[in-house]
Amino acid sequence: MNNVFLFLPFYILLSGKVIVTGAGGAATVVLTPAIVAGLGFTSAGIAAGSIAAKLMAWFAVFNGGGVATGGLVAILQSIGAGGLSWLGNGYLAGAGMTLGWMLSTICNQTIIIQQN
Repeated sequence: MNNVFLFLPFYILLSGKVIVTGAGGAATVVLTPAIVAGLGFTSAGIAAGSIAAKLMAWFAVFNGGGVATGGLVAILQSIGAGGLSWLGNGYLAGAGMTLGWMLSTICNQTIIIQQN
């Protein structure tokens, strides 16, 4: 019995990778500010009773009463208060595109049909 390999043309596979990679970058740039705001890092400050408030309290306990400058809480609050710069959006898009490319590579499978 011979195995017959059916391959999609290269340009179809490539266009699928481009779509998933681009979607990963766009989704990361669009969703990051929404997620940060949802955690409680808002333009008005850290929302009371939110995950951000708990995170800030936790970091303050372990840092001796204050939140470190340039730490995770400070960076997330900066993003929540003013958004990301064009460079920050570029880094986020690159990370999202990398994850999209990895996902498309993992999900790429070859179909094998056996003839009887």
